[in-house]
Amino acid sequence: MKRIASLVLAAALAAVAAPAFAAGMMINVVETGEGGQSMGLKLEPASVKAGPATFHVHNDAMTEEHEMIVVKLKSPDDKIPLNAAKHRVDEKKLKSLGEVADLKPGKDGELSVDLKPGTYLVFCNIKGHYEAGMQNKLTVTK
Repeated sequence: MKRIASLVLAAALAAVAAPAFAAGMMINVVETGEGGQSMGLKLEPASVKAGPATFHVHNDAMTEEHEMIVVKLKSPDDKIPLNAAKHRVDEKKLKSLGEVADLKPGKDGELSVDLKPGTYLVFCNIKGHYEAGMQNKLTVTK
């Protein structure tokens, strides 16, 4: 009976520990800025090891809605396809890993992805926000 209780306890502990391992690295993203002003997107950390990662996104704006999109670049100096007439990045020309969309002021969101080694662009693509500074690069190492 003690053996069965020990096995049940071990299985329960493994089940609780598994999600923490599966979550991988946590990357904190803070988005700042109001319409007509400079805007920013801060990543902490800005360099991580390859594997599962979760982006925890916080919109620190008082009135402005933001979003966060993650794309893998072909190279660190890859030219970003900007549609100047629409004041937005042309997402169709990039491979998105996902996004946290429609993030209201003061709210949080999360995106979990499996990161491969390389350089990633993390940005907000609401009209004019990328151009106002809501972008940053994430380096993923082996």
